[in-house]
Amino acid sequence: MRQWLRTQGGWWLAWLLLTGAGAAWIAYAQIQQLHEDFDVNGRIAHRLMSQQVVQYDAVLATLALLEPAAGGGQPERRLPSVYPSILGVQRHAGGQAWPAPSLANAEARSRELHRPEYVADDFAAGRYRLLIAAVPASYLVDIDLAATVPWRDWPMDPKTSPVRVVLEKDGQQFVVQPGQSASGDGWRFTFRKVLASESQAFELVAERRVSWFELPWGAMAGWALAVGLVLGGAFMLQRQRIARRRAEDLLRLGQVSRLNALGELAAGMAHELNQPLTAVLANTQAARRLLDDDPPELDTARAAMRQAADQAWRAAEVVGRLRRVIERPDRQAQVRPVALQEAVRDALHLLAPEFDKRDVAPSTGDAAHSPVVVLAEPVALEQIVHNLLMNALQALDDTPAGERRLRIVIEREAAHGVLLIEDNGRGIAPDDLPRLFEPFFSTREGGLGLGLSLCETLAVGMGGTLAAAHAAPRGARFTLRLPLAPLGGPA
Repeated sequence: MRQWLRTQGGWWLAWLLLTGAGAAWIAYAQIQQLHEDFDVNGRIAHRLMSQQVVQYDAVLATLALLEPAAGGGQPERRLPSVYPSILGVQRHAGGQAWPAPSLANAEARSRELHRPEYVADDFAAGRYRLLIAAVPASYLVDIDLAATVPWRDWPMDPKTSPVRVVLEKDGQQFVVQPGQSASGDGWRFTFRKVLASESQAFELVAERRVSWFELPWGAMAGWALAVGLVLGGAFMLQRQRIARRRAEDLLRLGQVSRLNALGELAAGMAHELNQPLTAVLANTQAARRLLDDDPPELDTARAAMRQAADQAWRAAEVVGRLRRVIERPDRQAQVRPVALQEAVRDALHLLAPEFDKRDVAPSTGDAAHSPVVVLAEPVALEQIVHNLLMNALQALDDTPAGERRLRIVIEREAAHGVLLIEDNGRGIAPDDLPRLFEPFFSTREGGLGLGLSLCETLAVGMGGTLAAAHAAPRGARFTLRLPLAPLGGPA
């Protein structure tokens, strides 16, 4: 599980970051679009309402300029039929007293400013009056705000739009469009602008709240799914590439191991055959000397013994030639500076499936310091580390899964770089420890007994040593020592 988290945690983090960034961008773009639409609608509403109230100014100005017809006709009374938002028109002849002081004051201001003047009525209910002072008569009109709104050209549907639109004047509000309340969580948009009329300086206020529920969750979920599919595909491709590279490396390492094992086998065979051949040679030589002292058929005996000796020498020469043909190359001539950490990292990469299968998390905390660079043949060092780690994993098979421990330590010791691999598996029997590196000796059923022997041979060939010991309280410890590379050498 821990290995799985280490290998896939980066991909999950990438998915979270890309999903978060993409979702934030989608949400930001949506909010920006909503704000832009809101601002456009607010400006259109302001322009339409401004046109309406300016039209009232123009109507009153026209009334003030018209002279009343002879006979006292009142054509202004026909205005409500032309403008439904004008509820009524009152004509006030000069010199007459107004029924309310506010109207008299409004007439005075209108006369002073030369424009219509607003007269408060019930603004919150959508009613107000405009008064214009003129000679010989002044005019007072009642206006219905609700009828003033040009709904045919209105940019929003007043029944379904979430935008709240009101007109404000002297602390009073007339609700043009109820919309939704702008309070609460989410994003709040506000538009404020005074209508383009000096007499009717109403402030148009539009507000909208965008809640979290209005975010494009579907698009964000689609983005998350798309990112997951892309990263999932990339992850699978990477896993396939890593698996293919691991298989190629294992094949290469297996080929090298088989060649080295063949060399070890040939060396063992040569060693085993040389002893009887040497004995045959010694016996035939002794027999020849004895026969030399015996008078009977001396020439025949000497010829037979000489022929046996020649055949023995020939057999020894054939075995020696076979050993020279399949003997491993000189490791000492191929050594170069290699970082022990790099060799361990490569071996752990190759054996990652084995570690996952056995649920073993190797402890490499002590290997985190500066690189320990040794003189070694890279393939031989990789083979040693691979074999030691594989042996440790196999030794842990009898240990309960939750108790399995495998520790890797890399350090410097005098003139040597040291690699220590320790497990808490079944360990090594005391009687088996002295014979552990002998060819064809194995403590595992079905084993050839060449792995550790080969590792020791490779280590010695590179000028190092490989030793085994018991680990406390149980398990085995293998220690590889190799000469440190000279300072300044390439790693």
